[in-house]
Amino acid sequence: MAAPAYNEAANIAAAVTEWRDYLAGHPAIGAWEIVVCDDGSTDATGEILADLREHCPELVVVTFARNRGAGAAIAAAIAHTRMDWVVLLDSDGQFPISALDAFLDRVRAGEADAFSGARIRKADGVAYRWGSAASGAVSNLTHGTRYRDYNSIFKVVRGPLLRALHLESSGMNCSTEITARVAELGHTWVEIPIEHRERGGGARGWRFWRGARDRALFVGYLGYRRWLLRRGVLRLPEASEPARGMTERAR
Repeated sequence: MAAPAYNEAANIAAAVTEWRDYLAGHPAIGAWEIVVCDDGSTDATGEILADLREHCPELVVVTFARNRGAGAAIAAAIAHTRMDWVVLLDSDGQFPISALDAFLDRVRAGEADAFSGARIRKADGVAYRWGSAASGAVSNLTHGTRYRDYNSIFKVVRGPLLRALHLESSGMNCSTEITARVAELGHTWVEIPIEHRERGGGARGWRFWRGARDRALFVGYLGYRRWLLRRGVLRLPEASEPARGMTERAR
Protein backbone atom coordinates (compact mmCIF):
# COMPACT_ATOMS: atom_id res chain seq x y z
CA MET A 1 0.00 0.00 0.00
CA ALA A 2 1.32 3.47 -0.86
CA ALA A 3 -0.07 6.89 0.07
CA PRO A 4 1.05 10.55 0.21
CA ALA A 5 0.36 12.72 3.25
CA TYR A 6 0.61 16.48 3.63
CA ASN A 7 -0.62 18.20 6.79
CA GLU A 8 -2.98 15.32 7.57
CA ALA A 9 -2.62 15.43 11.37
CA ALA A 10 -6.42 15.37 11.66
CA ASN A 11 -6.73 12.16 9.63
CA ILE A 12 -3.50 10.19 9.46
CA ALA A 13 -3.79 8.22 12.71
CA ALA A 14 -7.31 7.04 11.92
CA ALA A 15 -6.38 6.24 8.32
CA VAL A 16 -3.27 4.19 9.11
CA THR A 17 -5.06 2.38 11.94
CA GLU A 18 -7.95 1.50 9.60
CA TRP A 19 -5.51 0.22 6.96
CA ARG A 20 -3.48 -1.80 9.49
CA ASP A 21 -6.51 -3.43 11.08
CA TYR A 22 -7.97 -4.35 7.69
CA LEU A 23 -4.74 -5.78 6.26
CA ALA A 24 -3.77 -7.66 9.42
CA GLY A 25 -7.22 -9.14 9.94
CA HIS A 26 -8.28 -10.11 6.42
CA PRO A 27 -8.10 -13.90 5.87
CA ALA A 28 -7.26 -13.56 2.16
CA ILE A 29 -4.28 -11.24 2.67
CA GLY A 30 -0.78 -12.55 3.29
CA ALA A 31 2.31 -10.34 3.63
CA TRP A 32 1.56 -6.63 3.60
CA GLU A 33 3.14 -3.22 4.06
CA ILE A 34 2.03 0.39 4.37
CA VAL A 35 4.27 3.07 2.84
CA VAL A 36 3.40 6.69 3.57
CA CYS A 37 5.38 9.66 2.24
CA ASP A 38 5.20 12.69 4.53
CA ASP A 39 5.37 15.49 1.97
CA GLY A 40 7.10 18.11 4.14
CA SER A 41 4.17 18.52 6.52
CA THR A 42 4.29 21.54 8.82
CA ASP A 43 1.78 20.15 11.33
CA ALA A 44 2.07 17.04 13.54
CA THR A 45 1.75 14.52 10.68
CA GLY A 46 5.40 13.46 10.98
CA GLU A 47 5.23 12.97 14.74
CA ILE A 48 2.02 10.97 14.48
CA LEU A 49 3.53 8.71 11.82
CA ALA A 50 6.63 8.16 13.97
CA ASP A 51 4.44 7.11 16.88
CA LEU A 52 2.40 4.78 14.67
CA ARG A 53 5.62 3.27 13.35
CA GLU A 54 6.59 2.14 16.86
CA HIS A 55 3.48 -0.02 17.06
CA CYS A 56 3.34 -1.13 13.42
CA PRO A 57 6.63 -2.48 12.00
CA GLU A 58 4.94 -2.92 8.61
CA LEU A 59 4.64 0.88 8.33
CA VAL A 60 7.37 2.54 6.25
CA VAL A 61 7.60 6.34 6.46
CA VAL A 62 9.35 8.34 3.74
CA THR A 63 9.95 11.97 4.71
CA PHE A 64 10.51 15.02 2.52
CA ALA A 65 12.30 17.98 4.12
CA ARG A 66 10.04 20.36 2.18
CA ASN A 67 6.70 20.13 0.43
CA ARG A 68 7.17 18.79 -3.11
CA GLY A 69 3.59 17.99 -4.09
CA ALA A 70 1.36 14.93 -4.10
CA GLY A 71 2.83 13.59 -7.34
CA ALA A 72 6.37 13.52 -5.98
CA ALA A 73 5.12 12.03 -2.70
CA ILE A 74 3.17 9.19 -4.30
CA ALA A 75 6.12 8.43 -6.59
CA ALA A 76 8.43 8.20 -3.59
CA ALA A 77 5.98 5.98 -1.72
CA ILE A 78 5.65 3.69 -4.75
CA ALA A 79 9.43 3.46 -5.10
CA HIS A 80 9.70 2.20 -1.51
CA THR A 81 7.13 -0.60 -1.95
CA ARG A 82 8.33 -4.20 -2.24
CA MET A 83 5.24 -6.34 -2.71
CA ASP A 84 3.97 -7.84 -5.96
CA TRP A 85 0.75 -5.82 -5.74
CA VAL A 86 0.37 -2.22 -4.58
CA VAL A 87 -2.77 -0.43 -3.40
CA LEU A 88 -2.77 3.34 -3.97
CA LEU A 89 -4.95 5.73 -1.98
CA ASP A 90 -4.94 9.07 -0.15
CA SER A 91 -4.39 9.73 3.55
CA ASP A 92 -7.44 11.94 4.03
CA GLY A 93 -9.84 9.12 4.81
CA GLN A 94 -12.03 9.59 1.73
CA PHE A 95 -11.35 6.09 0.39
CA PRO A 96 -12.31 3.32 2.85
CA ILE A 97 -9.87 0.43 2.69
CA SER A 98 -12.83 -1.95 2.86
CA ALA A 99 -13.37 -1.11 -0.83
CA LEU A 100 -10.53 -3.54 -1.46
CA ASP A 101 -12.97 -6.41 -0.79
CA ALA A 102 -14.36 -5.99 -4.30
CA PHE A 103 -10.88 -6.25 -5.84
CA LEU A 104 -9.33 -9.26 -4.14
CA ASP A 105 -10.97 -12.13 -5.99
CA ARG A 106 -10.42 -10.47 -9.36
CA VAL A 107 -6.77 -9.74 -8.55
CA ARG A 108 -6.14 -13.31 -7.42
CA ALA A 109 -7.86 -14.63 -10.56
CA GLY A 110 -5.32 -12.75 -12.69
CA GLU A 111 -8.02 -10.80 -14.50
CA ALA A 112 -5.74 -7.82 -15.17
CA ASP A 113 -2.56 -6.06 -14.09
CA ALA A 114 -4.28 -2.79 -13.18
CA PHE A 115 -7.55 -2.13 -11.34
CA SER A 116 -9.06 1.26 -10.54
CA GLY A 117 -11.81 2.29 -8.15
CA ALA A 118 -14.59 4.21 -9.89
CA ARG A 119 -16.27 6.46 -7.33
CA ILE A 120 -20.03 5.85 -7.28
CA ARG A 121 -20.62 9.35 -5.94
CA LYS A 122 -17.80 11.81 -5.43
CA ALA A 123 -17.99 13.40 -2.00
CA ASP A 124 -16.54 16.70 -3.23
CA GLY A 125 -18.02 20.09 -4.00
CA VAL A 126 -19.76 20.74 -7.31
CA ALA A 127 -16.82 22.68 -8.75
CA TYR A 128 -14.37 19.88 -7.99
CA ARG A 129 -16.71 17.28 -9.49
CA TRP A 130 -17.13 19.32 -12.67
CA GLY A 131 -13.39 19.82 -12.97
CA SER A 132 -12.73 16.11 -12.53
CA ALA A 133 -15.42 15.19 -15.05
CA ALA A 134 -14.07 17.64 -17.63
CA SER A 135 -10.45 16.52 -17.31
CA GLY A 136 -11.54 12.87 -17.39
CA ALA A 137 -13.53 13.44 -20.58
CA VAL A 138 -10.58 15.11 -22.30
CA SER A 139 -8.20 12.38 -21.13
CA ASN A 140 -10.53 9.66 -22.43
CA LEU A 141 -10.75 11.44 -25.77
CA THR A 142 -7.01 11.85 -26.23
CA HIS A 143 -6.19 8.31 -25.11
CA GLY A 144 -9.03 6.53 -26.87
CA THR A 145 -10.46 5.17 -23.61
CA ARG A 146 -13.86 5.24 -21.90
CA TYR A 147 -13.09 5.17 -18.20
CA ARG A 148 -15.79 6.31 -15.81
CA ASP A 149 -13.39 7.79 -13.24
CA TYR A 150 -10.10 8.66 -14.93
CA ASN A 151 -8.80 10.61 -11.93
CA SER A 152 -9.41 8.16 -9.09
CA ILE A 153 -6.35 7.56 -6.90
CA PHE A 154 -7.71 4.31 -5.45
CA LYS A 155 -5.92 1.74 -7.58
CA VAL A 156 -4.58 -1.78 -7.27
CA VAL A 157 -1.65 -2.35 -9.63
CA ARG A 158 0.90 -5.08 -10.11
CA GLY A 159 3.98 -3.83 -8.27
CA PRO A 160 6.64 -4.27 -10.98
CA LEU A 161 4.43 -2.45 -13.50
CA LEU A 162 3.74 0.44 -11.13
CA ARG A 163 7.36 0.82 -10.00
CA ALA A 164 8.54 0.89 -13.62
CA LEU A 165 6.43 3.96 -14.50
CA HIS A 166 8.32 7.20 -15.11
CA LEU A 167 6.02 9.65 -13.31
CA GLU A 168 6.48 13.38 -13.85
CA SER A 169 3.61 15.16 -12.10
CA SER A 170 4.43 17.07 -8.95
CA GLY A 171 0.96 18.08 -7.81
CA MET A 172 -2.52 16.59 -7.57
CA ASN A 173 -2.48 15.23 -11.12
CA CYS A 174 -0.64 12.05 -10.12
CA SER A 175 -3.76 9.87 -10.32
CA THR A 176 -4.53 11.11 -13.84
CA GLU A 177 -0.94 10.49 -14.90
CA ILE A 178 -0.87 6.95 -13.51
CA THR A 179 -4.04 6.10 -15.43
CA ALA A 180 -2.57 7.54 -18.64
CA ARG A 181 0.89 5.98 -18.29
CA VAL A 182 -0.44 2.48 -17.68
CA ALA A 183 -2.78 2.87 -20.66
CA GLU A 184 0.17 4.03 -22.79
CA LEU A 185 1.90 0.72 -22.07
CA GLY A 186 -1.06 -1.17 -23.53
CA HIS A 187 -2.75 -2.22 -20.29
CA THR A 188 -6.51 -1.89 -19.84
CA TRP A 189 -7.74 -0.68 -16.47
CA VAL A 190 -10.52 -2.75 -14.91
CA GLU A 191 -12.82 -0.32 -13.08
CA ILE A 192 -14.66 -1.41 -9.96
CA PRO A 193 -17.31 0.78 -8.24
CA ILE A 194 -16.23 2.07 -4.82
CA GLU A 195 -17.47 4.35 -2.07
CA HIS A 196 -16.08 7.87 -1.63
CA ARG A 197 -16.41 9.64 1.73
CA GLU A 198 -16.07 13.24 2.85
CA ARG A 199 -12.76 14.24 4.39
CA GLY A 200 -12.39 13.21 8.00
CA GLY A 201 -10.95 16.60 8.97
CA GLY A 202 -8.51 19.31 7.96
CA ALA A 203 -8.50 21.06 4.60
CA ARG A 204 -7.34 20.32 1.06
CA GLY A 205 -3.67 20.97 0.42
CA TRP A 206 -4.25 22.88 -2.83
CA ARG A 207 -6.26 25.86 -4.01
CA PHE A 208 -9.10 25.28 -6.43
CA TRP A 209 -8.25 27.78 -9.17
CA ARG A 210 -4.55 27.03 -9.16
CA GLY A 211 -5.33 23.31 -9.14
CA ALA A 212 -7.80 23.71 -12.01
CA ARG A 213 -5.24 25.61 -14.06
CA ASP A 214 -2.51 23.05 -13.39
CA ARG A 215 -4.85 20.16 -14.19
CA ALA A 216 -5.85 21.72 -17.52
CA LEU A 217 -2.19 22.24 -18.42
CA PHE A 218 -1.22 18.73 -17.39
CA VAL A 219 -4.09 17.02 -19.21
CA GLY A 220 -3.10 19.01 -22.30
CA TYR A 221 0.48 17.84 -21.87
CA LEU A 222 -0.59 14.19 -21.58
CA GLY A 223 -2.68 14.53 -24.73
CA TYR A 224 0.20 16.14 -26.63
CA ARG A 225 2.53 13.41 -25.39
CA ARG A 226 0.06 10.78 -26.60
CA TRP A 227 0.02 12.44 -30.04
CA LEU A 228 3.83 12.47 -30.20
CA LEU A 229 3.95 8.79 -29.25
CA ARG A 230 1.51 7.91 -32.01
CA ARG A 231 3.62 9.79 -34.56
CA GLY A 232 6.80 8.09 -33.38
CA VAL A 233 8.39 11.36 -32.26
CA LEU A 234 8.58 9.96 -28.71
CA ARG A 235 9.22 6.39 -27.70
CA LEU A 236 8.08 4.62 -24.58
CA PRO A 237 10.85 4.09 -22.01
CA GLU A 238 12.03 0.55 -21.49
CA ALA A 239 10.68 -0.98 -18.28
CA SER A 240 13.31 -0.85 -15.55
CA GLU A 241 11.66 -3.68 -13.62
CA PRO A 242 10.11 -6.52 -15.63
CA ALA A 243 6.70 -7.77 -14.59
CA ARG A 244 6.60 -11.17 -12.98
CA GLY A 245 3.92 -13.52 -11.77
CA MET A 246 2.15 -13.02 -8.47
CA THR A 247 4.21 -14.52 -5.65
CA GLU A 248 2.38 -12.81 -2.82
CA ARG A 249 -1.32 -12.86 -2.11
CA ALA A 250 -3.15 -9.62 -2.86
CA ARG A 251 -2.58 -6.99 -0.22
